[in-house]
Amino acid sequence: MTDVELSTADLREVTRYAVACAAPALPIFEHARPGDPRPRTAVDAARAFAGGARRTKAIRDGAWAAQRAYQDTRDAGQAAASDAARAAVAAASAAFLHPLANATQVPHILGSAAHAARAFELDAGDDHTVGAHHIERARDLAGATVVSVLRRYPTAPGGRGRVGELMRALDTSLRASSGTPTLRRPEFDDFHPDVR
Repeated sequence: MTDVELSTADLREVTRYAVACAAPALPIFEHARPGDPRPRTAVDAARAFAGGARRTKAIRDGAWAAQRAYQDTRDAGQAAASDAARAAVAAASAAFLHPLANATQVPHILGSAAHAARAFELDAGDDHTVGAHHIERARDLAGATVVSVLRRYPTAPGGRGRVGELMRALDTSLRASSGTPTLRRPEFDDFHPDVR
């Protein structure tokens, strides 16, 4: 396995993108679990890193707490909330993308978009067009740096059910794109302005 060139600026941009993809799904979790701050805390820690803060243990702690929130909602049969929490885990994990040319690293880049898309699908009665729309928006938000980093890794791994399908669709689309930067940086709260 070879190393991938990865700078702190690359990590910040990938994390910024992951946060922009995950944050719109937070209301789905918070509607199911009012008062549970774990996914939002993970996203906020990742957002701070993307904005220039140091990469600290708080990001990992936030990711682990959001992972427990995912497990709690999964065990309670709250599927949409569970994928929203997984999107938060993936956003925090983006800050820890490893410089190893391995397909298992691609979910650090695209996992937040895929899990958020699945959360939106499930929240809409398993409507796949809703997830496809989120993936289109995620594609549009990916600037040149995100596409460049993605292309340094092998394609997204197989499996992972519907989330894997969504991730591979986004992966294929981004690799085929020109990777031109968006006109402005993604705004965390306007990705899905019609969310709750």
